[in-house]
Amino acid sequence: MLRRLPAFLLVYAQVGYPAVLAAWAKAEGPAGLDVPRAQGTEELPPLTLVIAAYNEGSVITQKVENALALDYPRERLRVIVACDGCTDDTVERARAAGADLVLDLPRGGKVRAQDAAVRRAETELVAFSDANALLEPDALRELVAPFAHDPEIGYVCGQVTFVNEAGTNQEGLYWRYEMAIRALESRLASVTGGNGAIYATRRDAYVEMDERMGHDLSFPFTLVKHGWRAVYRPSARATEKMVPSVEGEWRRKRRMMSHAWPIVVEGGLLDPRGYPPRYAFMVASHRALRYASPFLHLAALAWRPSRRASLLLAAAALLGDRVKSRPLLIARYYVLTQASIAMGLHDYARHGTPAGWTAPEGTR
Repeated sequence: MLRRLPAFLLVYAQVGYPAVLAAWAKAEGPAGLDVPRAQGTEELPPLTLVIAAYNEGSVITQKVENALALDYPRERLRVIVACDGCTDDTVERARAAGADLVLDLPRGGKVRAQDAAVRRAETELVAFSDANALLEPDALRELVAPFAHDPEIGYVCGQVTFVNEAGTNQEGLYWRYEMAIRALESRLASVTGGNGAIYATRRDAYVEMDERMGHDLSFPFTLVKHGWRAVYRPSARATEKMVPSVEGEWRRKRRMMSHAWPIVVEGGLLDPRGYPPRYAFMVASHRALRYASPFLHLAALAWRPSRRASLLLAAAALLGDRVKSRPLLIARYYVLTQASIAMGLHDYARHGTPAGWTAPEGTR
């Protein structure tokens, strides 16, 4: 029985957990957070949009222009570009594009740039977006709607769609799967992760994190521990260019995981104190098992049927490097994703995690 446990946990983490959430949501009946967005200008709250940027000269003009053209009253929207020690012309381009405030900061990492911008914000609500993400016209109207509906909501993340499907990367498929899980988590309790393309917080809920610990993973569970809800608003949409290749995605995920492991090991993610019971179950099922997956794969080799399945998966992943078949590319994506989790831990343990970041290849 013990030899089968790692394989069972792997299947549960990838298939069983979403099925449990779906059954749970069905048993509870209709969702309770399908709130309408504000229709009239007078109903929309003042809002600050923060864009952290490091050497984003190639995209910052388009990003600021996109922000200023959104269907949100200009007099109620303040756009702050926080430049994190840029060595190119990002600062000049952001100012020329019409950003309300451009902070020319010393290099300190994305989180510190965001902290500096929030300190300059004068609104109750603060939204965030990446420099290479483009927001849909009604994205901010949709993003702020849940805050008016429920005073216990401290964090709202929107939906990001990855484009550049011409490459071999299968991130778009994975992200659709992840968003389905996120919608169920949000409906039942709170989300266990977010994304940098589109999200918002109340200033009262905002927490200045360790500079190595990005908001995507650290904010939702931290705010839940502080008594807030963290929800998903799929109608608040953004698009972002995807890394073209599976191999490029592996390098991006390895870097991301080197930032995720400090949150897991040091940041309190696995400490259940402060979690409501439902949310503790979700963190254990979605996050703890997800990050344990590469090690569960190794442990599963002790059981012969699992060993055979692992060999078939590895063979399919190797073929995916030569034969551009969708099933083989998915297998390659999965294997490299698992490897990135393990290598991210290796990088964190051996070298530590730097606060700074650079844009992944092909995403600008």
